[in-house]
Amino acid sequence: MTPNQRTEIEAAAFRRLLQHLDENKDVQNIDLMILADFCRNCLAKWMVEAADNLEQPLDYEAAREMVYGMPYSQWKEQFQAPATPAQLTAFEARQKAKRNNT
Repeated sequence: MTPNQRTEIEAAAFRRLLQHLDENKDVQNIDLMILADFCRNCLAKWMVEAADNLEQPLDYEAAREMVYGMPYSQWKEQFQAPATPAQLTAFEARQKAKRNNT
């Protein structure tokens, strides 16, 4: 496999991940953070970092729009539910465990 082929495969898998997240808007970012320690916003931040490494302009809001498929404010209004007490407790436990493991 050439480096270009690998890049194409990785890009296709990333696009499929974004499609999967778009098709599952009921999966809340806090749930992703609890289970996988990343969320849609993390993906946008990683995109900005990758663009910076390639010396390409990409601001955070533009990256979030790429991830969410719409402006974040619109997605948040339409699809983001308030975090439940159980989610907040689980998130705090995850963060505490992370701090204790470093």
